[in-house]
Amino acid sequence: MCMVIFAPLFAIFAFATCGGYSGGLRLSVDCVNKTESNLSIDIAFAYPFRLHQVTFEVPTCEGKERQKLALIGDSSSSAEFFVTVAVFAFLYSLAATVVYIFFQNKYRENNRGPLIDFIVTVVFSFLWLVGSSAWAKGLSDVKVATDPKEVLLLMSACKQPSNKCMAVHSPVMSSLNTSVVFGFLNFILWAGNIWFVFKETGWHSSGQRYLSDPMEKHSSSYNQGSYNQESYGSRGGYSQQANLGQSSDEFGQQPTGPTSFTNQI
Repeated sequence: MCMVIFAPLFAIFAFATCGGYSGGLRLSVDCVNKTESNLSIDIAFAYPFRLHQVTFEVPTCEGKERQKLALIGDSSSSAEFFVTVAVFAFLYSLAATVVYIFFQNKYRENNRGPLIDFIVTVVFSFLWLVGSSAWAKGLSDVKVATDPKEVLLLMSACKQPSNKCMAVHSPVMSSLNTSVVFGFLNFILWAGNIWFVFKETGWHSSGQRYLSDPMEKHSSSYNQGSYNQESYGSRGGYSQQANLGQSSDEFGQQPTGPTSFTNQI
């Protein structure tokens, strides 16, 4: 039940906080010649974080020339993989919810449903682990590449002590941090559900039967052994009584010949 309720919600939070992100930073370059200054340089970036394609122009503080720069890095592969896993996990969890509620008999027929569900759950657990780890590393690279201090180092005007370069506004990464948290929460949720899905498969019941069969065989063999001992003891007692009767008869039997001299006369 927890899987049915939380899996779609956690998947939505994961791909919404990552795939719907857009942010930016603002820099200020104050040249010695104030007419060449630019106190509001806006740099915007968004999902899928192909930062090397984000370009902007800054003053060189050497006349009216402008320097065209671009951010460093490309985290699109890890971000897109993370969002793709989240979307497919959301769709599968919705489909599984419909099957659990409306097609329970079909789900358990021939044990195919539980087996397929078990395999898919294992696969998604692995994908969530890989995707969340890769996106956590990608987010770290995005934070470094969009750090205003790092961006200011790219500007030639900021290398001259006479010019003043400042960071006016830094990017807000709270939603991206949330996406990483929900990524690992999804991994914990799907990995924990493996055991419950495994119990629905025939592998779990067959393992229990395998453990119970040797116990039954051991108890039956023990009962047979005790029965044989009892029957053997009863047969032995009967034979001993028969032999004892025979010996007593033989002992009490008298000779058929003459017993006294008087009877012979």
